[in-house]
Amino acid sequence: MHIRRADGWATRFGLIMAMAGNAIGLGNFLRFPGKAVPFGGAFMVPYLLALVLLGIPLMWMEWTIGRHGGGYGHGSTPGMFHRLWRHPIAKYLGIFGVLLPAMVGVYYIYIESWSLGYAWQTMTGSYWGQTSNEEMGRVFSTYLGMNGGFFSFNAVSYFFFLLTFALNIFVFSRGISKGIEIVAKYCMPTLLIIGVILAVRVLTLPPVEGRTISDGLAQLWRVDDWGVLLKSDVWIAAAGQIFFSLSVGLGMIHTYASYLKKREDITLSGLASCATNEFAEVILGGTIAIPAAVLFFGVAQAKLTASAGTFSLGFFALPVIFQQMPAGQLFGTLWFLLLFLAGLTSSMAMFTPLLVFLEDELQQTQKRSVMLVGAAVFLMMQPMVLFIHHGMVDEIDYWVGEFGLVLFAAIETVVFSWVFGMTKGWKEMHLGSDLKIPSFFYYVMKYVTPTFMILLVAWWAYDGLIDHVFMKGVAEASHPYRWLARFIILSMAAFLVWGVRHAWKTHPKFFEEVEPLQQEDAV
Repeated sequence: MHIRRADGWATRFGLIMAMAGNAIGLGNFLRFPGKAVPFGGAFMVPYLLALVLLGIPLMWMEWTIGRHGGGYGHGSTPGMFHRLWRHPIAKYLGIFGVLLPAMVGVYYIYIESWSLGYAWQTMTGSYWGQTSNEEMGRVFSTYLGMNGGFFSFNAVSYFFFLLTFALNIFVFSRGISKGIEIVAKYCMPTLLIIGVILAVRVLTLPPVEGRTISDGLAQLWRVDDWGVLLKSDVWIAAAGQIFFSLSVGLGMIHTYASYLKKREDITLSGLASCATNEFAEVILGGTIAIPAAVLFFGVAQAKLTASAGTFSLGFFALPVIFQQMPAGQLFGTLWFLLLFLAGLTSSMAMFTPLLVFLEDELQQTQKRSVMLVGAAVFLMMQPMVLFIHHGMVDEIDYWVGEFGLVLFAAIETVVFSWVFGMTKGWKEMHLGSDLKIPSFFYYVMKYVTPTFMILLVAWWAYDGLIDHVFMKGVAEASHPYRWLARFIILSMAAFLVWGVRHAWKTHPKFFEEVEPLQQEDAV
């Protein structure tokens, strides 16, 4: 007998903050500057187009799928896809929406813990005196324990990892209204206030060697070379950033939206969470790291630093800059605290689809689900921590955080727009809505977004998938660890396949119910 979920969102503000927190993460402040700087202002053209044609339509689709499936008691995508498409394969396609966020969370929490550790190191001034990117790179390697041994281990970084992991477990053990919503209601405003403080401080920095802060701002908004737009790299990078930025194609939005009542607004609330995310990414993220790096290092060096990796600007360049600023320890601590809060509001959402799958489809209690997920995730995290120097994080990130994300987004757009049908989807989307979406988006969702996603998957598969499968360019010594990363992903996928089969076999009547379980209107 299915037990209906009693938890849910207490307030619209809490919902919007949680949805925005789900989207606003490390990618807004680390990944976005790293992608934008090498291309200059030309990056913003495909970025804004991808936002309108991919990001916002996908966001509305996922809110709709989530609320629709939640009405039948499904809080995860296997059950939701079953309701959209009564085909035996549909529920198995929905597994992506549970697998992907859980696997991203396996390494994301560890990266999140770096921010907390660096906030402490900055506050105490432990790396003060390391005044070049190269020196900060060595500090970073030492912090992660990547000093040539068999294991990558540092007691300090592992302590902050344990602290971050425990905090995440505590939050999602409290559920939606008493855990995730409360944290989001306090953390998101705090994050935005810190972001504004840092942005104002950067904008008021004096000239350095003839360079002004305007030169840094121009790097994001001025197009010096329109020819960049003829390169596929910038379009792929922009589309990928939109996926990361809005957290679409992962399954977390679906789960959050499943707790909405039948007639609770999703059009305006969804757009509000999207706008909050874009404010954090473009206005705050684009105003802190990029202008500061250009001001202190010049355009050429800033581009070189950004191209070195996702963490180069945030963990190498900015700590050097903070040491040259008045009250640098204070602003540096605020910077890493900002990153930690952004990471926390995202990571606590990543395991929610898996927890809800266990509770809704496999009929486990919340307490038992938290214990099972916590234990399994902790075990899977250990190779990420101990063998990070062998590229295990990169391997999992490629399969679930890049290719898998785009593949699932393509699948759900086709299922929603062409199988479930845009006519029904559009009607469901506007049920109880406070905002009438312009009809332009009807045709975008029906034709443009699915077609673009299919082409994007095809391009992604053509451009390097085979090379990645066979680990071309990867050191032979790292191959066993890359295979271990793949084994972890496949093991979780196998468990979810079993879970879906077991759930549909043990209580089939629940999955065949025609009438929604939730009939109440929004308060």
